[in-house]
Amino acid sequence: MYEVRVNTDFAAAHFLRDYHGKCENLHGHNYKVYAHVRGEKLNEGGMLLDFSELKAALKSVCAKMDHTNLNDMEVFDQNPSAERIAKFIFDSILEMIPSLAKKNDGSAFLYAIDVFETDTNRARYIAD
Repeated sequence: MYEVRVNTDFAAAHFLRDYHGKCENLHGHNYKVYAHVRGEKLNEGGMLLDFSELKAALKSVCAKMDHTNLNDMEVFDQNPSAERIAKFIFDSILEMIPSLAKKNDGSAFLYAIDVFETDTNRARYIAD
């Protein structure tokens, strides 16, 4: 099994509803995001996937959130946890590159999205 990973970052504010602690107040993060693609088959050029295609999709999705209040995005239902952000990014990349949907033929598929709020706190969404 091969795996490739690209990353980008964005800065955004949010607060968490139904949470009792300091994160229920408006605050911001410099998010780091990693997109992982796995597969067993390489293309004619000996690559699983062109890094630039995946990186462009990831950057495009993250640009929609950069320097915003994530609570204003309808998709998060006023509760933009790192887990929900990871799922949103995952789904958005699949909309942009539908060929990365998981298949059973060994071809490249989007495997996971990691969203780091800090260097030590990460949420991951994995393909099912």
